[in-house]
Parts: sequence; C-alpha cells; structure tokens
Amino acid sequence: QVQVVESGGGLVQPGGSLRLSCTVSGINFNVYPMGWYRQAPEKSRELVARISSVYTTSHADSVKGRFTISRDNAKNTIYLQMNNLKSEDTAVYYCFVDHRQFGTLWGQGTQVTVSS
Repeated sequence: QVQVVESGGGLVQPGGSLRLSCTVSGINFNVYPMGWYRQAPEKSRELVARISSVYTTSHADSVKGRFTISRDNAKNTIYLQMNNLKSEDTAVYYCFVDHRQFGTLWGQGTQVTVSS
C-alpha cells in the first residue's frame, strides 16, 4: 500500500531550472527522513540531498548552491528545486523514504536531461 511517486523531470537547457516533486502515501510521512538520489548510466549512485522530519537539510557538494530540497508535511510531499542545471546533472532522480520498520523505500524515478 506504500507508494512513492516522483514527478517533474524532463528536458531542459543548460542554465535552466526544474522542480521535482515526490508524494508519498500509505505511511506516516512526517516522521521519516527523506531525500533524493540520482543515477546516470556508467556512473555510481549519488546522494543529492536529504531532509529530516524537522526540516533540517543537507546537499551534495556537486549541487550545493544550485539545488534546494524542501518538505511539505501537510501535502506528504518533498521537492527538489534545481537551478542553473548542468549537463552533469543528467540522471534518473529517485526519491527515498528512510522508513524505521521497512528500511529504505524508493520511487520509480524521474528522468532529468540537461542538453542544449
């Protein structure tokens, strides 16, 4: 019954912006840490950003100053605002929930492609 659904990906030119959303249902959303990973072909999985249940955040050095993670507990949703996108940001972005009982729960991912 747990669902983790990402949206907001797409094709954007370098320097452009996208806003990813992740909506979770079937669990008590507001008590778990959440975040975003990304994975590109022939590259290792990278932790992009994390946000705690009390809204503390962290961001990978590769995206710091350009990406911002946020959380809206009332909507069971987290966001990833991505500005000044670079070709290196091209990847499938996965939302995760660090569930206390079930471990890490993942969405199916949303593709972000940065290309001119």
